[in-house]
Amino acid sequence: MNTTRFSTLHSTPTAASDRPGSEQPSSGQDQPQVDTTQRDPGPGGRALVLGGGGSTGNAWLVGVIAGLLEAGLDVTAADLIVGTSAGSTAAAQITGADPAELFADILAAVPQPRTGTAGSDRGPGPVRPVMNQMERTGTIIAAAEDAADMRRRMGAAALELDAASDGSGHTRWRATVVARLPSQRWPEQAVLITAVDAHTGEPVEFDRHSGVDLVDAVAASCSSGAAYSIGGSRYIDGGYRSNADNADLAAGYARVLVLSPFGGRSRTPEEWGMHLGTQVDELRAGGSKVETIFPDSDSERMFGVNAMNLSRRPAAARAGYDQGRALAKQLTEFWR
Repeated sequence: MNTTRFSTLHSTPTAASDRPGSEQPSSGQDQPQVDTTQRDPGPGGRALVLGGGGSTGNAWLVGVIAGLLEAGLDVTAADLIVGTSAGSTAAAQITGADPAELFADILAAVPQPRTGTAGSDRGPGPVRPVMNQMERTGTIIAAAEDAADMRRRMGAAALELDAASDGSGHTRWRATVVARLPSQRWPEQAVLITAVDAHTGEPVEFDRHSGVDLVDAVAASCSSGAAYSIGGSRYIDGGYRSNADNADLAAGYARVLVLSPFGGRSRTPEEWGMHLGTQVDELRAGGSKVETIFPDSDSERMFGVNAMNLSRRPAAARAGYDQGRALAKQLTEFWR
């Protein structure tokens, strides 16, 4: 994990986009096909990008945002929030509840250690050892020709796991996500939740125009190596869309703040263009001002080897909170 505490990137002015909202459907069942068409940009705006990083990464994200808020900077009022994997859970949480309350809840929890996959919160399939999952996905990445081929291979592998299961994991996983969200309604502001179509390997961005319940969008984005069912389709973790951050979705926004639990790193070859640094360069080339926050050295120690270790969530949240409080003054002029 990159131990850069705070990176200030080259900033230039730009026009930015906004995505209008709509009401969510009343049921997570028999939902219409996902609308992934591009939406027309609007004038000006701020985008908050929340990257993936497992259970500890989610806690760190909440901690950073709560710390910023405590120090007087509210980033939850962004015109766009992009959530990927554990960041999708954070996006739904901070738009549905007070970050200070979310932070307090993490500190008050007494979780039991649990081993799961490293890419996200635990997905709908059976719990698999972290190293087995990392080795399996690493083999797929090494065999792939490019990003699109990698996504197709990841989807095919997830569908194989899905076919071998009894289907009960989907129900359990949805119930788990429901319990984590303060609200099951899409927020009024624009929120994009990333995923990948397991059948085609095509990137997908859910919003409240998509005809998909917020719970299902988050569950799909956090599905890790398993396939999550929505209607007649299957989806895999949003971290496979581009990288664990998907900052490219903030293109056109005047100011972009990226919170990256994994420090912007990617397991894919740099030439695939999936690294956060590449995406930041592209945002800057388009005129956006960009700031990134990575876990500092103190925060990184709190994460440990397994990002799914629930017992480390309080420490990760505290470390993020301290970072947020320390960085608020630096970020205030940029964000406002």
